[in-house]
Amino acid sequence: MSNEILIVLYGGRSAEREVSVMSATNVVKSVDYERFEVQTVFISASGDFYKGEKFLTAPSDKLLDNASDLIGREMAPSDLTGLGDVVLPVLHGPQGEDGSIQGFLEVLKMPYAGPGVLSAAATMDKLVSKEIFNSIGLPQVPYVGITDGAYDNAKLEEIAALGFPVFVKPANMGSSVGISKVDGLSDLTAALDEALKFDSRVIIEKGLVTPHEVECAALGNAGDVQVVGPGEVVNSGEFYTYDEKYINDALTIDVPAKLPEATLTQIRDYAKTAYQAVAGTGLSRCDFFVDRATGAIYLNEINAIPGFTAFSMWPMLWENAGLSVTEQISKLVDLAQAKFKEREAHLAQ
Repeated sequence: MSNEILIVLYGGRSAEREVSVMSATNVVKSVDYERFEVQTVFISASGDFYKGEKFLTAPSDKLLDNASDLIGREMAPSDLTGLGDVVLPVLHGPQGEDGSIQGFLEVLKMPYAGPGVLSAAATMDKLVSKEIFNSIGLPQVPYVGITDGAYDNAKLEEIAALGFPVFVKPANMGSSVGISKVDGLSDLTAALDEALKFDSRVIIEKGLVTPHEVECAALGNAGDVQVVGPGEVVNSGEFYTYDEKYINDALTIDVPAKLPEATLTQIRDYAKTAYQAVAGTGLSRCDFFVDRATGAIYLNEINAIPGFTAFSMWPMLWENAGLSVTEQISKLVDLAQAKFKEREAHLAQ
């Protein structure tokens, strides 16, 4: 029997495309090549699709190709249907994990791993997800939102009322892109302007004093969800930066987190509740803060397509739980195929 063909879709139009290349490289190296062949497809910064390399065995350590390496291999996006059996989107940020590529794949009637349209859109927009989590009573730090790409003195006063420090974030961006820590009113407008470069919707959160930053890993569809962790990020700076996540690999990560067992259990319960509330499928990384002084737990956000680099937390947590990266990928494909069959059955009614 011939192997299944797994399409690894990577790159993308967002500012997180470099992370996507690193994640996809790690995925392609870790695939079970006794079960799969891998066809890579790259999406450029301009949104063009390129047919990348095909792998029958694990490649070397070099990063996967980008657009400059794939000149002459442009393809129509709809040509995905003839390239493989199931798609593994390894895309981060807007037009990668915001529901757009998920909707496209559903129109093509292709099985794909990870979140569906609703889950991707709801978790990508931090303001939307916070409203969902508020509605079911999950604890979160106080926050203020900008929804129209602009702010005035009244909005600045509303933000200042949170108390400093605050963290300013684009609502639809990940990997710490566009985030600033603000310690006083004089620096607030610069931070807001930086975040607004990436999104017209911005979230401003009250900062905690050096909280524990802990992350859980969820895996599963619908009611059958497993959550492991959390692990704790012991970062070297004032917050978990892009460079610390993906460039200098200078973080200390405790797996499992060195917190009381009752706290770990509560965090896992919150993570499962949050994942199901946003109709999670496939995987997610659920991020939390734990106040060092009070022990209070706050849900920060859900990442529906978390980083999959060699030192990303989601695969690390599952490896610690006994599931290798190779097994993680195979499980994600199994979940994708099960989700596809269920969706097609519903549509056939």
